[in-house]
Amino acid sequence: MPSPSQPLRKLGFLTIGLFDPADPGRGHESTLQLIELGEQLGFDSAWVRHRHLQHGISSPVALLAAASQRTRRIQLGTAVIPLGWENPLRLAEDLATTDILSGGRLNPGISVGRPGHWDQVAPALYPDTAESEEFGYERVRRLLGFVKGEPATDFSGVEGIEVYSDRVQPVAPGLASRIWYGGGSLRSARWAGEQGLSLLSSNVVRAEESEDFAEIQRSQIEAFRAHHPEGGRARVSQGLVVIPTDSASAEQRAKYLDYARSRLPRTAAPQGPARMMFAADLVGTSVEIAERLYAHAGFREVDEVVFALPFTFGHRDYVQILTDIATRLAPALGWQPTL
Repeated sequence: MPSPSQPLRKLGFLTIGLFDPADPGRGHESTLQLIELGEQLGFDSAWVRHRHLQHGISSPVALLAAASQRTRRIQLGTAVIPLGWENPLRLAEDLATTDILSGGRLNPGISVGRPGHWDQVAPALYPDTAESEEFGYERVRRLLGFVKGEPATDFSGVEGIEVYSDRVQPVAPGLASRIWYGGGSLRSARWAGEQGLSLLSSNVVRAEESEDFAEIQRSQIEAFRAHHPEGGRARVSQGLVVIPTDSASAEQRAKYLDYARSRLPRTAAPQGPARMMFAADLVGTSVEIAERLYAHAGFREVDEVVFALPFTFGHRDYVQILTDIATRLAPALGWQPTL
């Protein structure tokens, strides 16, 4: 087992939360059970993906509000909320409410850009304002302002028996300091650093200076910290798909290897006009995965991770993977559970 230059300090996991459209309650309950299991295993954080018009979690803030009532310690995050689908003022209210319910454990991850399948969804999402909507960084600035307590209106006071505030309510102290940006390019990494946000670096990045995923990720992390007020202390979390097989059955190991093989071709070269690079999924024993992580230029830059669960596995598979991550892989990386 190689020796780490610095121990892994924070361990998180990410799930997409798929469900059967004929029985959505079961899928959402499975996700909540996985978050509860993560807390029991000592994970520092649990994150959920955001999926619109799919059989995945369309409302992660609502789901995390439920998770907040079934856990007491684990941090709860979104990775990520695409702000093109959101009204920043209304989202600020939902985030603040959930943060209050969780006792200050919410970590909102956000991103910008036009909603996917824009031409098809715009008539439903913005029937009257599609051409004038702004989908860039200004949307983030508005959200940050509302979360920080900047005025949302010039009216406040008493009207009849109603009391009005000119700022988003409830006030969630500390929430603004726990907002993360999901960046995949040098420009977005620099911008997130300039805003003093934390950076979620995932298993998808844009090939700009290289076609080596690990080197691209390392370069983006360095650019982020170079522009962040806290420099090298700025928080970065790396996200890769890791699938330890230590306690897996023979059937599970075969399924995991087939899954990784089916996704391997997309990691060989940049994909599409945006030249997106995908990281290879890491499948093997915890010793094998730890060795590959220590050789990964991106991993060597961080002491926090949010390991992603594969999209299409079953609940029993996720239990095995999370258990092996917490009890075998993460300790091999120097992590100690918080229980």
